[in-house]
Amino acid sequence: MKLINVTNSHSRLVMQQLENTDAEMVRVYTAGNTTVIYTEAPLHNEILLVNKKRAISPFEIDEIKTRFLKRMPSGSYDAKDISILNDGGVVEISIPKAPKELLT
Repeated sequence: MKLINVTNSHSRLVMQQLENTDAEMVRVYTAGNTTVIYTEAPLHNEILLVNKKRAISPFEIDEIKTRFLKRMPSGSYDAKDISILNDGGVVEISIPKAPKELLT
């Protein structure tokens, strides 16, 4: 599965996220009909998958989750704390970060 960075095409969404949430960084990707919004905040990372035409498959969820977890430093999250909310065409993956005092 290929993700294409389309953040520049969604500047309004990015600005709203940065202004109205605790997000420090927002990136938007597309994988065909699926839009992926990746957000980094001080205490958690969020991955939102949206497909208005069909339900998102478990394979897609696992593939995208694995891709973004590889980018995070090892030990910065606990895999058992990751939560996935699946509503068919909308999936939210929440990755709580380990407290910094535990990382040192």
